[in-house]
Amino acid sequence: MILAIDQSTSATKAVLFDTRGKVLDKAAREHRQIYPQPGWVEHDPEEIWQNTLAVIREVAERDRARLDELVCLSITNQRETVVVFETGTGKPLHNALVWQDRRGDPICQTLVTEGWQEPVLRKTGLKIDTYFSASKLKWLIDEKPELAAKLESGTARIGTIDTYLIYRLTGGKVFATDHTNASRTLLFDIGKLRWDEELCALFGVPLRALPEVRESAAQFGETDAAGALPKRVPIIGVMGDSQASLFAQRCYKPGMAKATFGTGTSILLNIGSKFCMPAKGAVTALAWVWRGTPTYAFEGIINFSAATIEWLKNQLGLIRDAAEVEALATSVPDTGGVYLVPAFAGLSAPYWAPDARAAIVGMTAHTRREHVVRAALESIAYQIRDVIEMMQADRFHTLQCVECDGGPTRNRFLMQFTADITRAELRASDVPESSAWGAAMNGLLGLGLAGSLEELAALPRQVQVYRPQMPAEQAQQLHAGWLKAVKRVL
Repeated sequence: MILAIDQSTSATKAVLFDTRGKVLDKAAREHRQIYPQPGWVEHDPEEIWQNTLAVIREVAERDRARLDELVCLSITNQRETVVVFETGTGKPLHNALVWQDRRGDPICQTLVTEGWQEPVLRKTGLKIDTYFSASKLKWLIDEKPELAAKLESGTARIGTIDTYLIYRLTGGKVFATDHTNASRTLLFDIGKLRWDEELCALFGVPLRALPEVRESAAQFGETDAAGALPKRVPIIGVMGDSQASLFAQRCYKPGMAKATFGTGTSILLNIGSKFCMPAKGAVTALAWVWRGTPTYAFEGIINFSAATIEWLKNQLGLIRDAAEVEALATSVPDTGGVYLVPAFAGLSAPYWAPDARAAIVGMTAHTRREHVVRAALESIAYQIRDVIEMMQADRFHTLQCVECDGGPTRNRFLMQFTADITRAELRASDVPESSAWGAAMNGLLGLGLAGSLEELAALPRQVQVYRPQMPAEQAQQLHAGWLKAVKRVL
């Protein structure tokens, strides 16, 4: 068995798999979303650490009789969220700055004005945007001189969430990350597969404060999770969540694509082993490195998808639970002309408009909460269509099929509407914990329990298939209405 930790934007899960991908047990704990001021988003790293131990302990206690079969612990995580922590203890020195956080916008705008966009893109595959870690780190270093001094002296370190958890799990013995997480910082050259001195200098980040970079299937030390596990096991299989789901969906060949429905939505298209400049509006991601050979992907990033449903619940109080949304959405035949554009943290691909702000448009005196809830769900599909069209404009032909995963794929209305709007076949994985399984699959590779990607591709799985049913003309009209709504927030 493999125990995978899935540390996402909203919660921390422990998922126990057998070596064929069957979920044997799981536990989850949500953590607080901290909003110090508009556009700022933070997490408490200590809370995340305690939640990690709690979910491991919960699964371990239920499955203690068979934990002799546990062969490793794997980690997948929210990628661009960054933590500064104390050397030795691993104690956080500031709240984690979350990928949704926009406090680095002025820094990014200055760098773009100074002409850095193209040089940074050629090294990182990424746009200068505060979605990625570097500008938030620069803000932290500029605003907190005591932290900057500790980073310079080596008494503090920088890590994405995987690095932070590995450091805590190994008692400070291992300070390392994998290529997929390193590549989301704007500090990593994805062609040369190493931290870049010029980029570190540009953002004022000391190179010595950054972790060693290893392949996802490498070993990252050993742990007993502070006594939560009955024995020490190796940490093998570390991968950012979107790449992990691409891996779990067996998108190992160029031209294969997946969409992860989560807090945000990440759409990845495998483009092979050569670094290519991204399609207009996309970024180029390092999908994984296996036996020294990189695989790259185009990525379209959607900031707010399922997070929009959480907003309806937490901020507006329109729903009590996310499980209500499908029934509410299908209780009306359409949105009554209402569109919700979820630009709560700007709009990402293909618009990259950080200044855009969310709006609900097209309301009348007859608009009810059911229409707004349905519009929130439909906004996910429209954004996915925008990203797919952006990718198709590049060198690949029409995508006939998109592999899908994530909790919202259980919403049949959402999946069917997305198939209708995108005009693509969607294949929803029967394992909603695809990111966790992708990390665990790297554990199988690292342990030698799988000898190749082909062997992993042959593992059994079941999918739910959704094909377009709506007339193409109707889908086109609905999407045209969405584009008009987007124009109003740009």
